[in-house]
Amino acid sequence: MPIETIVVRTLGELVDHVTPREPDPVTGHRRDVGVYRGAADASRPLLTSLDRLGGIDPPHTKAKLEAHILRNFVRYSRPYMDASITDEWEVLVAAQHHGLPTRLLDWTYSPLVAAHFATVGAGRGTDRAVWRLDWQRVHETFGFPPLSLLPQDVARALDRTESRGEQGVSPWRLFESDPERTPFACLIEPPSLDERIVAQSAVFTLCSDTSRSLDRFLEEQGLADALMRLVVPAADVARIRDQLDLVGVDERRLFPDLDGVAAQMCRYYS
Repeated sequence: MPIETIVVRTLGELVDHVTPREPDPVTGHRRDVGVYRGAADASRPLLTSLDRLGGIDPPHTKAKLEAHILRNFVRYSRPYMDASITDEWEVLVAAQHHGLPTRLLDWTYSPLVAAHFATVGAGRGTDRAVWRLDWQRVHETFGFPPLSLLPQDVARALDRTESRGEQGVSPWRLFESDPERTPFACLIEPPSLDERIVAQSAVFTLCSDTSRSLDRFLEEQGLADALMRLVVPAADVARIRDQLDLVGVDERRLFPDLDGVAAQMCRYYS
C-alpha cells in the first residue's frame, strides 16, 4: 500500500483533512492522534539530520559517526548544559534541539506549526508538504504503550525490543550495529528545555534503523498507512503562508525571542 498523498490548496483544506471524523470510542471526543512535520520540498523523503550530514542526493547516512558526534557534544557542552539534564536520552534530545546531527526527527502536535515550517525558508517553485504520522499506530505495532515516551522512559521501553535483554538501554547501546535488534520506531516527548519547544509543541521520532529514511522504513514494516503526505502545490504556497500569518502562526510566536522577532520582520519586509 503506497503512502496516501493529498493535495491541499488552502489552510482550511489542510485542517479539514487532519480533523478526526469519528469520535474516540472511549472518551467520545474527536481527538487527533497524529504528529506533523513540515517539508520545504514535497519530493524529499523523511531524512534525519544524521542522514543529511552526508548530503541529500543520494540520501545516505553517517551512522558510523553517530557516537563520536554525541560524545564530543557531551564533552564540549558541559559548561552550557542545564544542570538538571542528567539522563542520557535527555542529552540526545537537547543535542537534536540545538542542531546536532542525530537520528531523531522533529515533529509537532500542531499541523499549523508544521505548515509554517513547510512554507518558509525555501526557494520559489517547489511543492511543499505537511507529513502526518499516526504515532499510536506505530506504537501499537512495535509494542510500546499508547503514550508518547518521556526521555527517562525510553530506556525501559526499549528493554523489550532488545534481543539481549539488557537493562536500561542507552543511546550508546542503540548506536551499536546489531543485526539481531528488533526494528522499531517510537515517539519521544521532550522536556520543556526552552520556550521554543513549548511554543512549537515539539516532539521527536526515534528509529532503530539509520540505513533508510523513516518513510521507507515504515513502508517496509507494513506501516505505510500510518503516514499521510499533504502536498501544497508551489502556486498555492504564498496563499497558505498569508493564511498562517493571519491566524498568528509565524516566527515571532514560534520562536519567542529576539531571533524570532527579527526573522518575522525580515520575512514580512522582504
